[in-house]
Amino acid sequence: MDYQFLATESYAVLGHNGSGKSTLMQMLSGFLSPSSGRIIFSENNKILDINQVYKCVSFAAPYTELVEELTLEESLQFQQKFKHFVAGLTVNSVLELLQLPKTAKNKPVQFFSSGMKQRLKLALAILSDTPVLLLDEPTITLDTQGISWYRKLLQDYALGKKLVIIASNVEEDVRGCNRKLDILEYKKG
Repeated sequence: MDYQFLATESYAVLGHNGSGKSTLMQMLSGFLSPSSGRIIFSENNKILDINQVYKCVSFAAPYTELVEELTLEESLQFQQKFKHFVAGLTVNSVLELLQLPKTAKNKPVQFFSSGMKQRLKLALAILSDTPVLLLDEPTITLDTQGISWYRKLLQDYALGKKLVIIASNVEEDVRGCNRKLDILEYKKG
């Protein structure tokens, strides 16, 4: 059975806990290999080597780690060594977009709340200049204000601009996705 994700489209991968959403996201990110079948990554009709996929993909999930010894500002600078922000954004403008307290700039990430860490993970992924954005349960630790922040950031910097795939069973996470994939229905064939 085949499935194709298309550039600039947005997909909601739906299913209950344990249905395989996170596993699929990890395979799409290149972190895991499928136990059967294969995933083909292509850009401009050219097949990409699996070792080059990381350059094209930004990924945020509750289980992904941050370098907690770095401060917020250092985290943003570190990110720039691997993946640049979308055109026009700088470390300072991303600091503003995060809408965190001014004191967070020089605070080690290890002292952030879970919501602050999730904002940082989401900003690093959404604001990276990559053609593919993968988000797994993006609002899991965000409060109401954080969810509104996430929705705006996603709308302003990702939806309609790159391939977006969001795995969640929370409606708020996937609002704005123009295609839906029920993972259990897909598994049935």
